[in-house]
Amino acid sequence: MEIELIEIRDFIALYPPFDVLDENALNTLPKKLTIRYFRKGSAFPDLTLNNRNLYIIRTGAVELRNQQEQLVDKLSEGDIFLAENVDDKTSNVIKGVCAEDTLVYLLSYEDLLLLQNEFDDFDRQFNFSVNERLRHAVELSHSADMRDLSAMKLKVSELTDRQPVIVDAVTTIQESAILMTNEYVSSILVTNNGKLVGLLTDKDIRTRCVAKGLGYNEPVSSIMSTHLETVLDKTLLSEALLLMTRNKIHHLPVMKDDEAIGILTTSDVVRHLSANPTLIATDIYKANSVDALKKISARLPELQLQLSLSSSTAKHIGEVFSSITDAITCRLLELAENLYGKAPVEYVWAAGGSQARNEQTSHSDQDNALIISDELQPEDEKYFENLSDFVCDGLDACGYIYCPGEAMASNPLWRQPLKIWVKKFTHWIHSPEPKALMLSSIFFDLRPVYGTFSLFTELQNNVLKQTKNNEFFISHMVGNALTHQPPLGFFRNFVMVQDEKHKNTLDVKHRGVVPIVDIARVIALDNGIKATNTVDRLDAAFKCNALSAEMHGNLIDALEYIGSLRIRHQAKQIRAGLDADNYLPPEELSGLEKNHLKDSFSIIKTMQYFFESRYPSARIR
Repeated sequence: MEIELIEIRDFIALYPPFDVLDENALNTLPKKLTIRYFRKGSAFPDLTLNNRNLYIIRTGAVELRNQQEQLVDKLSEGDIFLAENVDDKTSNVIKGVCAEDTLVYLLSYEDLLLLQNEFDDFDRQFNFSVNERLRHAVELSHSADMRDLSAMKLKVSELTDRQPVIVDAVTTIQESAILMTNEYVSSILVTNNGKLVGLLTDKDIRTRCVAKGLGYNEPVSSIMSTHLETVLDKTLLSEALLLMTRNKIHHLPVMKDDEAIGILTTSDVVRHLSANPTLIATDIYKANSVDALKKISARLPELQLQLSLSSSTAKHIGEVFSSITDAITCRLLELAENLYGKAPVEYVWAAGGSQARNEQTSHSDQDNALIISDELQPEDEKYFENLSDFVCDGLDACGYIYCPGEAMASNPLWRQPLKIWVKKFTHWIHSPEPKALMLSSIFFDLRPVYGTFSLFTELQNNVLKQTKNNEFFISHMVGNALTHQPPLGFFRNFVMVQDEKHKNTLDVKHRGVVPIVDIARVIALDNGIKATNTVDRLDAAFKCNALSAEMHGNLIDALEYIGSLRIRHQAKQIRAGLDADNYLPPEELSGLEKNHLKDSFSIIKTMQYFFESRYPSARIR
């Protein structure tokens, strides 16, 4: 095979769906491709071609826009695009423009069909049903590349979060110190003619320069460490840790093909080993102050990163973080009781929102409530005010920021005797005005965390008795749930966020996860289901015939797939030192992942159409 064709084959083999083809198919494919070049600003695809073609982006970038000129998708290296016939009624709906000079490979529709007929996994991406494609995607995301979180299995390359800072051997000590300060690092690598020759640390500057009165204009080579131990990027953490301990060193350059790609430090090792759910929970129960809990909670973003690297499911990650939040909450309540004394009457602290549903990620905002025994006396109210303020302030200090809507026990509205809570829910159920529907996402998901759980059970039984088969209330709840529409246009194009802060991103939480959460809540209230976790609610709905087997499986797969992309996006931000959010830029996704995400949004839309027809009196608010 000619070298040019080999290079094309090797490129295509890297990207789905071509990565499932066998060697023979990959070897013959380049000869079937046509190469086209589009200048920046050119229309895309080439509508002068009167047949369908599969476009494979080799270099460049394409922006796809709808009739309102809103950006709905971006295509870049490795992405695919199936062009329709020119006379197709939908061909003008999405207009593509090359944002850069763009080189593409074209595969004819006839050759595409031949590959689909020969390879089932390839065909799956084009012809399988939405639920089949999505189920396969979820299975792959959690079966392939599964990694153990233990130090015995992790590679050192997975702990080095950034490219190393490198200086030349002739760089002065002062210039090196300034660079270290500006880059917020405690060590840098030193090279000579591109070859690694030394390592400089803060300690070297302190002991070999400042302490000895050496001039700051001396070359860094005069104080650097030259006898270096290095490890390869594929070295297991356990081996690297043994090397560091044996040689009493704190910095290990990480090499790949004779090039330094990072520095493994003892801080990296400690950070990883301390980010363990069991160890964190143990430390929480030992903590004797808010400051101690604050330090422990600072480890949670690293834990989310570790769980994401291990290919843990979104459901499992939600359960882990919710249990840690429960532990921190319980410890704060114990500290409050130590400070203010035993409670004058029985109470139960209940979590709301994502914590209640066991669906948190690291450092969500807080939602909670206090249900107090009806034996409460006026003189007892100050105690519960102090207790609630202490816990809510403590949660905020630990990174669980105050609820923007003040849905917290520190707000007197949500710190009430049981009988008042019963009246509140009765009013919301029988007079479901907009505010009640807004609060439904928090308080209809309550879960007891600490105290006398029977108080909560009594309230929950009362609420479900009133909501079960209550068509008037459920119709309002459905209408409210339908306000959260998935970001998918009529022709399966993404509808992106347009505000300046998050422009051209997808809000995968509020427009992906929340619509499923909302409908699962409606089903639970309509059928008297006590579960709060969304998957548990969907399971219970299927068991009581409130949900078909197909829709049950589709919704769980869609929830897991969207949740996994959200977790991965947040892990990427955590590694970059950014605050995690829910706004996913489509360019972070491969073409295949975009298609699976569209499948997920399509399932949500189908679900919403079903419930809209089931409750025709539902009012979208």
